[in-house]
Amino acid sequence: MAEIQNMTLNFGPQHPAAHGVLRLVLEMDGEVIQRADPHIGLLHRGTEKLAESKPYNQSIGYMDRLDYVSMMCNEHAYVMAVEKLAGIDVPLRAQYIRVMFDEVTRILNHLLWLGAHALDIGAMTLFLYAFREREDLMDCYEAVSGARLHATYYRPGGVYRDLPDSMPKYQASKWRSESEVSKLNANREGSLLDFLDDFCARFPANVDEYETLLTDNRIWKQRTVGIGVVDPDRAIALGFTGPMLRGSGVAWDLRKKQPYEVYDQVDFDIPVGVNGDCYDRYLVRMEEMRQSNHIIKQCIDWLRVNAGPVMPEGSKVAPPSRTDMKGDMEALIHHFKLFTEGYCLPQGEAYSAVEHPKGEFGIYMISDGANKPYRVKIRAPGFVHISGLDEMVRGHMLADVVAVIGTQDLVFGEVDR
Repeated sequence: MAEIQNMTLNFGPQHPAAHGVLRLVLEMDGEVIQRADPHIGLLHRGTEKLAESKPYNQSIGYMDRLDYVSMMCNEHAYVMAVEKLAGIDVPLRAQYIRVMFDEVTRILNHLLWLGAHALDIGAMTLFLYAFREREDLMDCYEAVSGARLHATYYRPGGVYRDLPDSMPKYQASKWRSESEVSKLNANREGSLLDFLDDFCARFPANVDEYETLLTDNRIWKQRTVGIGVVDPDRAIALGFTGPMLRGSGVAWDLRKKQPYEVYDQVDFDIPVGVNGDCYDRYLVRMEEMRQSNHIIKQCIDWLRVNAGPVMPEGSKVAPPSRTDMKGDMEALIHHFKLFTEGYCLPQGEAYSAVEHPKGEFGIYMISDGANKPYRVKIRAPGFVHISGLDEMVRGHMLADVVAVIGTQDLVFGEVDR
């Protein structure tokens, strides 16, 4: 009788579900997976080492490029670590702006996850729907920072500038008539807060639309129910955080359990799953989008009626205003020193973590008193989740690997760093 032996199969890195930078070596018994060995490091850029060679302010932009789907949340953890070391108090208005943009970023992340996850499993329409909503939120990024993706909007002490009073508008062209443009600009006539308010009013209906397509869809359920099951104790033991942990029924959310900024002053719920499978993690993320929408609304209402500074006034970490800088020698020197040398932080160490869309994203920073950090260590949720991939796919079929990679919501910029 012929000897039956396991086959080793290369999955990726060019495989669409592996997003071009994950190589999985799968040990297969026919169509069933016996073992999965993730090979990472194909997107390693030495971010931690680069951050140790630059003044504190100049590394904020590197944070955007880690998980390039959750840009401002990455920045948030970094600037909070600097603030902890320096003992900086953030003005209340800046805290509300940060919370609002953290939740905008969460929706942006989950929309991309939903579109890509559905596409990997075989649903095309949702990818187009999700990107339609992402465009509006990208315009909000662009309005505050000038960039649609890598915003570099947060600063130690607050945010780069206050919210704008106007939104970018569509222009008439040979492709678009005046009447078409006026329809497109209907919700762009007011401020950024008006535009976001309009988005929040229609977004729940969009989420209902996505759920109509997927939640009771029998093909979707066949591909996700009972796939990649992780029980609560095992999820905790593996170090899972975010939707990966909450999908297993553990109600752990840093925004509730270790509140930072003004999360203790806004109202929201923590959605949790029951079975710990791909389907439950999908449901958790769908509900998270609704909760984020609710938080954004509360921030908009507060920001409308409460003015104030967005950076600590008279601080060495904040640049002087342009008018002061042009007319006052002291302010000019301060401006020049801030953008060339930066500032020195007292010796010490700090760890700060945020409830990133993918889980707990933390920055551990050591200062030796110089103008750049002595050591920066990034705690990326994706790195921890991919270490559980082998366990999650064992005994499943080859096609289920795609569903498990999708449900982990991996972005390799943060995994490889």
